[in-house]
Amino acid sequence: MSNENKDQFRPEGHENEHFLLSTVVGSYPKPKWLNRAKELYEDPDHTFDADDYQEATDDAARLITQEHERAGLDVVVDGEMRRNEMVEFFAHRIEGYEFNGPVKVWGHNYFDKPSVVSEVEYTDSWLVDEYEFTASATDRPVKVPITGPYTLANWSFNEAYDDDDDLTLDLADLVNEEIEKLVEAGARYIQIDEPALATTPDDHAIVGEALEHIVADIPEEVRIGLHVCYGDYSRIYPEILEFPVDEFDLELANGDYDQLDVFKDPEFTADLALGVTDVHVADVESVEQIEENIEKGLEIVPPEQLVVSPDCGVKLLPREVAYGKMANMVEAARNVEAKLDAGEIDLERAHAPADD
Repeated sequence: MSNENKDQFRPEGHENEHFLLSTVVGSYPKPKWLNRAKELYEDPDHTFDADDYQEATDDAARLITQEHERAGLDVVVDGEMRRNEMVEFFAHRIEGYEFNGPVKVWGHNYFDKPSVVSEVEYTDSWLVDEYEFTASATDRPVKVPITGPYTLANWSFNEAYDDDDDLTLDLADLVNEEIEKLVEAGARYIQIDEPALATTPDDHAIVGEALEHIVADIPEEVRIGLHVCYGDYSRIYPEILEFPVDEFDLELANGDYDQLDVFKDPEFTADLALGVTDVHVADVESVEQIEENIEKGLEIVPPEQLVVSPDCGVKLLPREVAYGKMANMVEAARNVEAKLDAGEIDLERAHAPADD
C-alpha cells in the first residue's frame, strides 16, 4: 500500500508547508432530538412514520457533517448518525445473521448480540447511500468507517461455521464487495474498525489474512486505515506492519502514552493516526496539551507519516465537549505544522531510538 495517497486530502491553499491530516474515528454524540425522533418512530401509537424519521436522520447527518467542517477537520464523517451500534448495524444488513435479544455486557449496558445461523452473504450495499448523502453535504473529503470482519465475527455467536477464522474470512470478502461499491460511488478513504484486535493473543494473524481479502483489487489511491482501540499493542507489534493498510489509528492518549515505546523498535513504516485527545474524559484538553500529544507522535514517525485524530469515537461525550476537542485538535495540528516549518521541533531528537 502507498502512503502517498494522503496528499489527496491536503486542502488547497493549506497555509503550512508541513501537513498533518486531521480527522476523526467516526462516531459523534447524536442530537437529543434525533433520539426523541427514534422513540416516536418506534412507538406504535404514534404517527411519526418512516419518512419523518428519514428526514430527521438526514437533518442530523447534515448538521454533524457541517459541525466537523466548522471544527476545521480535513476529512469528515457524519458522526454515524444512521448507525446504532457498530456490530448490530452491519449484522442487520448481512444475510446469515439473526437477533435473539439483548445480552448484558457490562454494568447496566446491553448489546443486541447477533448470531450467525447460516453462511454469510452480501445482498445489498450497507453504506453507499450514507456515503453519497454525506459527500453531498460537504466539499471536504469523507471517510467511511466499517466494522471489520474479525470484530463482526468475534462479537457474535457463531452457530453456522466450524471455525471463527472461516467466518472472519467470509465476512472479509463481503467487506471487500462493499468497499468496491463505495469506491465506485467516489469514496477514497476507508477505515476498518477492529476493536477486538489486540485483546486476544495471536489474533493479528487472522486479521492480517482478512485484510488481504478486504483490499483485493482495491485501487492504490484509496486510503485504507485500521482503527484499533484499547488492548495490549505489544501483542500485535511489529506483526501489524505486514498488514496491507496505509494507516494505523491507535488509542494512546487514554493510557497517557505509556505504550508509545512499543512502536519505536522496529521502525514504524506505515502512517500513524495518533489519538491525541482522550474520549474517556469529559473535559476539553487545551490546545497546548494537544500540541504536546501530537509531538509524541513525532517520536514514532516523521511528520509526513503522522495523522491526528481523537483516540476513538466520541459518541459518549457531551456534544459541546466533543466539538471542543475537535476544534482544539485542529488548532493544535496547525500550530505544530507551523513549528515544524519554523524548525522549532528537533525531529532527530524526537525520533531518537527508545534506549537513547
